[in-house]
Amino acid sequence: MPIELVSLAEFPSLAATIEDQPDLIGNSIKKAREAHDGTGLWAMADDTGLEVEALGGAPGVYTARFAGENATYADNCRKMLREMSGVPSEKRVAHFKTVIALKTHDGLHCVEGILPGRIAFAERGQKGFGYDPVFELADGRTLAELELAEKNRLSHRGQAVEKMKILLEWMLSESQRD
Repeated sequence: MPIELVSLAEFPSLAATIEDQPDLIGNSIKKAREAHDGTGLWAMADDTGLEVEALGGAPGVYTARFAGENATYADNCRKMLREMSGVPSEKRVAHFKTVIALKTHDGLHCVEGILPGRIAFAERGQKGFGYDPVFELADGRTLAELELAEKNRLSHRGQAVEKMKILLEWMLSESQRD
């Protein structure tokens, strides 16, 4: 696409956004708006989380720090399995969600990707990161049991990025018509 992507690392004077919104869409919008306002450029930002029905949608925006502020991936997986102990299979429904916000000079656009699954009864697999060993797909495999190419093809992030790519292509084609 005829656009240049630059990282916020190229704008060292910008303060990091404090992610204090109650949901993923709020955090992604806040980050995109602050990046746009601080750079004067179109800005994209995302937020991703794991939402577990039996936990009322938690950990959600607290996915990375579910087991505490300095939690490791292993800490988060262990806490998830503890929280879900005694929850029957049919109530272990969960999904990963990624929301990407795009702030342009004249608007705000959001897309999302969702990967449905459930929380496994035990960790399985050696690949991936985060909750991959405890996130089970409909076919019974955890994300940590997938090859990277397959995981990327199915993932919530991949879905959201593909939707954003389509949106950007449409926006660019529309601007060429004006």
